[in-house]
Amino acid sequence: MDNSNIKSSPAAAQDTKKSGGSARTKMFLRMITASLIIRRSRMLAALMSIAIGATILSGLVTIYYDVPRQMGAQFRSYGANMILTGADGAFTQEDMDFALSQLGSAEVVGAAPYRYDNVRINESPVVAAGTDMQQASAASPYWSIEGELPASSGQIMVGAKIADSFRLKEGGYVTVTYTPELETEDGEVTADELMDFEITAILQTGGSEENYVYMSTEDIEALTGETDRIDVAELSISAGSGELSGFADKINSGSDAVSARLVKRVTASETTVLTKLQALVLLVTIVVLALTMICVATTMTAVVAERRREIGLRKAIGASDQSIIKEFMGESILLGLLGGILGSVLGFVFAQEVSVRVFSSSISFRPLLVPITVLVSIAVTGLSSLFPIKSATEVDPALVLKGE
Repeated sequence: MDNSNIKSSPAAAQDTKKSGGSARTKMFLRMITASLIIRRSRMLAALMSIAIGATILSGLVTIYYDVPRQMGAQFRSYGANMILTGADGAFTQEDMDFALSQLGSAEVVGAAPYRYDNVRINESPVVAAGTDMQQASAASPYWSIEGELPASSGQIMVGAKIADSFRLKEGGYVTVTYTPELETEDGEVTADELMDFEITAILQTGGSEENYVYMSTEDIEALTGETDRIDVAELSISAGSGELSGFADKINSGSDAVSARLVKRVTASETTVLTKLQALVLLVTIVVLALTMICVATTMTAVVAERRREIGLRKAIGASDQSIIKEFMGESILLGLLGGILGSVLGFVFAQEVSVRVFSSSISFRPLLVPITVLVSIAVTGLSSLFPIKSATEVDPALVLKGE
């Protein structure tokens, strides 16, 4: 007699085991799905609670990590956050280029070199600032400019107070006089230098900037006859206070010609506001998660109370506590999974809306937050269900079936 007809092969036994496990898994999923559908009103309330909690979690975490960039962009509007000065007075463009090279991959919003010289308008002394107009405007976005920035040689921007004093208007012309301080070999003072400028803009800031006239670096070098001199440079860098301090230390340790210091009123304010805002976001997140846990726990407790007779009957016919725990925990995990996925999508929409309305700029989607939000939602739902599930295992079949 052929024993192969009686005993199955190891491969066949393995296939049977796999098919049996697959069938049990399908049956388990069908049970928990059917249980959720039957009690859809309560489960929908629990699902919405989880989804709302996941939405707040995903949205606030997205904002939490994007706030430094957003706040940095807002504080850049207050002007430069780093100043470069010469260790022994003035410094050169080469020294400034070295300092900029120490910033690595940091985003430099504006890097404006300035040199200041005493000139005259209508024989009255005035301070002229030579700079790169585009970089100066980028580093000082708070400037209110009436007209157009000087874009070519022979054009000048006048501070509002200077304009009022000399009754200068945009579109007009002004003659700037410079008297060299050097004497010739014969002891005679060299002749005054004069340049005519077209006024293309009036600058209003409410500060000391209104007391200057601004021209290009090339024009002030042509007027004074002195080249490659920088008195101070203003840098606006998109970085946190910690990074800025590190950049300043690198510049100071790497160069003897230029010294870097932070503008404390900008960096300190940014750090203070950022710390408080992130603490607030963290606190709100914790409160929302706690409320979500309470809501889910309440819902699951009500579900267990409704199913006491069912649980008692199942235990009476031999169901183990482990199988009851597995079923209720499966329902919780499924709710957490669905709520986490829904909350991840809605959380990004929520964060985008907050960012646009508060900071007037959009944020980028962070794919890593999706699995994190889902896992946290599952964990919160699972923890919330522990007490209700424990009470389900304590149901006494005899008392429940007797109607007590």
